Amino acid sequence: MKIRIKGNSIRLRLSKSELEVFEKTGYVEEQTEFLNSTFCYAIQKLFDGHSLDASFTGQKLTVFVPKAVVQEWVNTDVVGFDHYLPLPDEKTLFLLIEKDYKCIDGDESEDQSDYYDNPVKTC
Repeated sequence: MKIRIKGNSIRLRLSKSELEVFEKTGYVEEQTEFLNSTFCYAIQKLFDGHSLDASFTGQKLTVFVPKAVVQEWVNTDVVGFDHYLPLPDEKTLFLLIEKDYKCIDGDESEDQSDYYDNPVKTC
């Protein structure tokens, strides 16, 4: 699972096998280790709810996904889902979950065999 954070925007991208695990267990977690601590980020299935949600507790970021969204995401060609989570002071946190696609720009610096075939064939 990959994470991309910029300002008030969080994007998680899952490979085929990660999405399969997520469908079966309802949970996927990654960790990034630092010298003095570990940052964790996770995606977790919710059985209730209608939109994505998130929390940051301790050193762990969790994005919550309603069960109905998980089923549609796994069983269709839908690439992903997003939601603007309201915050205090009229701010929002943009959440985006996506299937991870193979790069089309020829970058082969990482193993992409577990990624989804990119429907776009050229840049």
